[in-house]
Amino acid sequence: MIDALAASLGLAPGDPSFWMPLLFMGMLFALIVAGTVLDGFDLGVGILLQLAPSDDRGRMMALLSPWRDANEFWLLLGVGLFAAAFPFAWGVVLGQLYAPLTLMLLGVVLRSVSFEFRLRARTEAKPRWVLGFWMGSLMTAFGQGMALGRIATGYQNTAGYHGFSLFVGLCAVAAYVLLGATWLTMRVDGDLQRRAVQWARHAIRWTAAGMVAIAVTLGLANAGIFYKWSNLSHLGLAVGVWVAMLLGFVLTEMVLARLPRQAERFSWVPFVTCVGLFLLMLCGLAYSLFPYLVLDDMTLWDGAASLGSMRLVLSGAVVAVPLIVVFNILAYRSVFGKAKGSLQ
Repeated sequence: MIDALAASLGLAPGDPSFWMPLLFMGMLFALIVAGTVLDGFDLGVGILLQLAPSDDRGRMMALLSPWRDANEFWLLLGVGLFAAAFPFAWGVVLGQLYAPLTLMLLGVVLRSVSFEFRLRARTEAKPRWVLGFWMGSLMTAFGQGMALGRIATGYQNTAGYHGFSLFVGLCAVAAYVLLGATWLTMRVDGDLQRRAVQWARHAIRWTAAGMVAIAVTLGLANAGIFYKWSNLSHLGLAVGVWVAMLLGFVLTEMVLARLPRQAERFSWVPFVTCVGLFLLMLCGLAYSLFPYLVLDDMTLWDGAASLGSMRLVLSGAVVAVPLIVVFNILAYRSVFGKAKGSLQ
């Protein structure tokens, strides 16, 4: 497949002009996966703040403290890498996703400011910064969902497609709520854990609806993607992905229905299963869109920077990526297991 793709571009598989855009796309995909999953439970907990009793909100934010700095990496790295490695696609994509990306950026800034200011605020002012963190989390999740909806519809501008983007935005909020609630289920005990279980069970249906809507719309809106998934050589893969996702949702619901009393030792299963569902969705989306940055219009190689520029960026990545990996391994090593202490 790689040989055929290289030949269609008039390049050899070993030519840097061929494999370097692929390498950068792989790095960008890894950053998207890391940001979606690792920052996802952070977003989910933030969205759930207003549903929790006021006495639990400080505890929920304190639970996030070990990972807040690590989670701020992903968006900055992803945006920087995309702009540096694919400058010709940057303007096109930014123009099409201006509204959702602006909403997402405002949400990210509001989240970061609110989290830090809450730590330093007087007791009577803390609820206002908790509200700011909730608003920022909601804006970030909704903006990401709207961007995904726009990408899935090929940036169509009719009213129906805009309505679909709004629907996917709401489903993205539910998906992050599911991830955050299952993480809380794994991390806490008592009343907060029982509430988290109920939140997760409400969110799982909308998460499933959103993932199905994205998959169906991708196929119906683009004949090439429909053929890629439906032809006999790839039909087994498509069936396998759908079956795996169905089993993931069923397993999550079954374990949640037995928590917290009957299946406490398996409280980690819903979170791990949700991470698997996110990975399946992102891998399916990447497979559907490859090799395009702008569907049916601009490939990786059309949008890539010059070879000299990519070599310069790659030399920086060789130094920075190992440091980031080590930092995040240290930061996320305690993401599982029950939380200790009662910091507010």
